[in-house]
Amino acid sequence: MNHDPGPLRIAQVAPLIESVPPRAYGGTERVVSYLTEELVRLGHDVTLFASSDSRSSARLISGCDGSLRLNGHAQAGLAQHLLLLEKVSARCREFDIIHFHVDYLHFPMTRLLGAPNLTTLHGRLDGPELKPIFDEYRDMPLASISNAQRTPLAFANWAGTVYHGLPQNLLGPNGRPEGYLAFLGRISPEKGVDQAIEIARRAGRRIKIAAKIDPIDGDYYERKIEELMRQPHVEFLGEIGEAEKARFLGGAHALLFPINWPEPFGLTVIEAMACGTPTIAFNRGSVPEIIENGVTGYIVNNADEAVSALSKLEGFDRKRCRERFERRFSVQRMAEDYLALYRRLLKRPA
Repeated sequence: MNHDPGPLRIAQVAPLIESVPPRAYGGTERVVSYLTEELVRLGHDVTLFASSDSRSSARLISGCDGSLRLNGHAQAGLAQHLLLLEKVSARCREFDIIHFHVDYLHFPMTRLLGAPNLTTLHGRLDGPELKPIFDEYRDMPLASISNAQRTPLAFANWAGTVYHGLPQNLLGPNGRPEGYLAFLGRISPEKGVDQAIEIARRAGRRIKIAAKIDPIDGDYYERKIEELMRQPHVEFLGEIGEAEKARFLGGAHALLFPINWPEPFGLTVIEAMACGTPTIAFNRGSVPEIIENGVTGYIVNNADEAVSALSKLEGFDRKRCRERFERRFSVQRMAEDYLALYRRLLKRPA
């Protein structure tokens, strides 16, 4: 007999850099939004701690007046995040579990409160300053967004891995692809936009680049990338929003993902997958966990192999690619995985 354990009272604590959901770029805040809305749809009592310009069907408690990046305060958000955590602390007994998405900033407070909690780590974990922190706070239960992400901190208190998921009706196939290659994300050294431009040139294809330039990467763009953007096969679209992604990704022959860092999870890869569009990705970080060779794209080691992989895409089964997205990377699956983690943590002794 199936016994419904009933709804949970859940707090989601989001970063304040972007709104939830973000107006344009913002992977963590977008995932928090998808998860929050799905938990509400499933009947749970959800409270979202986020910036005041966030939009949610959950109860919203504002952490600051407007998201920090769009207000020009992205590099000075410590004070606002501390105030956000104070609001969480004041209400902690109202929740069965508190789900944090703000790195490790809350660890001292959470340890003192003793409230059931889970922290999803959304970024890279190979910085030398991180090992002592997670060694000290081994009592903090953590969720990784890929198994590869855990590698530098294998000793930490991992409760589980939960892959990101998207609403199934958010993105979909968009008719016949137009032949161009796509690059989506940030213009920064680790994302490999220079490699993407070179791969497209060698493959004899146009490339459309939809990407934001953070102030911290402005010098890199001017020194290394700006001149490359002037090549005739390159079209720079700037930063695009959610509404534009379906046409951009769905119209592409393939998404290029030539990263040169241990990417914890490539959200743009599953966005392309939802559109039925294959991804050609460098074999780093979480890529082997997300992409299935020949089914949702190809995993390669360098630009030569990327050009060769593009030649294999004639007759690529976009319908099958979309079906793999529905099976592996839906928001329903993500929410169910997190709920299983919540309930497992709630069974532990206080």
